[in-house]
Amino acid sequence: MRIYSKTGDGGTTGLVGGARVPKTDLRIRAIGEVDELNAAIGVAASCAGRTHDPDLPTVQSWLFDLGAEVASPSEGPPGRHWASSTATLERSIDLQWEKLPALKNFILPGGCPQAAALHVARGVCRRAEIALFALREQQGVADEILRFINRLSDWLFVCARTANANAGVEETVWRKGDE
Repeated sequence: MRIYSKTGDGGTTGLVGGARVPKTDLRIRAIGEVDELNAAIGVAASCAGRTHDPDLPTVQSWLFDLGAEVASPSEGPPGRHWASSTATLERSIDLQWEKLPALKNFILPGGCPQAAALHVARGVCRRAEIALFALREQQGVADEILRFINRLSDWLFVCARTANANAGVEETVWRKGDE
């Protein structure tokens, strides 16, 4: 089997079920943003070497599920129970947050390589969330998916802080640009 089909050379792409849509369709944009998010999380996992967060591959699998659901507009309600995944992220956030120093100021993205990569993933996650909300306005996206992607950006932020704490890297506090 070849990796290329040539069917997209004219500016359309296929959805699950066979429908073809323009590559500029909001659904395709959202799928692309989720795909980029998945890749960014893969970079973050690779930055940690052997000590990477075991939840990162799980989240990447969830993102493949999410992309498949977005690519299946006629399949009906979500195929996975996104509320369960959201609750898992919330538990992880709470457990990590308890161990972190209190956050009294905004912090700048960065720190150790994994934390910096997680901050990038968080930014990509926000863009994916915007794309999914735009798609919802036109064609519909399940509320559970939107809650999950929103919580995921929070989780990535907390994971970045945890990565810095585990590496013994102090976070840089934001100061107004002219200070």
